[in-house]
Amino acid sequence: MTFPRILGDVAVLLGLLSTGLGGTMRLEKPHNQIMSAPICSGESAPLDTNRLALVIGNSTYPDADSPLPQMTRDAEGLTNALRKDGFLVDALDNATRLDMTCAIDHLRASVHLNSIVLVYFGGYGVQSDGQNYLIPVDAKIWSEEDVRRQGVSIDRLLSQLETSGARVRLVVIEASRRNPYERRFRTYSHGLAPIQTGENALILSSAAPGQVVEDPDELHSQLMTALLTQMDSSKAIEEVFNNTRNAVMAATQGQQIPAVSSTLTESVNLWPARSDAPVFSVRSAASGRHE
Repeated sequence: MTFPRILGDVAVLLGLLSTGLGGTMRLEKPHNQIMSAPICSGESAPLDTNRLALVIGNSTYPDADSPLPQMTRDAEGLTNALRKDGFLVDALDNATRLDMTCAIDHLRASVHLNSIVLVYFGGYGVQSDGQNYLIPVDAKIWSEEDVRRQGVSIDRLLSQLETSGARVRLVVIEASRRNPYERRFRTYSHGLAPIQTGENALILSSAAPGQVVEDPDELHSQLMTALLTQMDSSKAIEEVFNNTRNAVMAATQGQQIPAVSSTLTESVNLWPARSDAPVFSVRSAASGRHE
């Protein structure tokens, strides 16, 4: 074999290796495998819209006793409703801490001064030292320090959105549950602490501070069932949240009383009629794909 022929064969081999290692060859992952790398690298430029949403539904917690199957269904139902009304929605299910922080960073980068931003989280939440933390599915919680280190602070998230310049901040939290890790703590607390809001913010939580919610064996939670029903109207968002609270109270005969906290300085209609509503893909943290 001649020397040029050998060089040519080596070049072909190196080219094949480069293709496999350089990212043009994709390996399929199991459907339920959680991503181990951030998915925000290579994201597109900030979105040109006034209405942005981040929807996170965490159901599968390997380190907790019980799964929360309603949370991914609630997240899907809310995502579909928001997209129908023209929101640009970034939706994740069974998100790790890296997934959550990356998605929050992407949302902040997309915000501009006229943005109306809605954030939804369904899953486990734990309070520590008067602050609330959203728990990712990969969290390993053995102490309150782990909660603060591995959880995502609701108060910090609201502050970040405010400093990013969002005109209106809307938050829906379905995390008022019994602390699944409390047997590992020296002390324990039920439900969430009061959530602090800045100016022009509106928060809907599934229960009052310090209260817990039992998850019924139904397709959606009581909160999401009521919220989706109210979203079919064109009422102002504060009225939608208040009506949702009242509907849950009536459906549970007062056993569950959602909390609504408002510092809105203007009336906000979340879904004005639009014939050219854009459609944005929903990203699955479990599969790493866009749909």
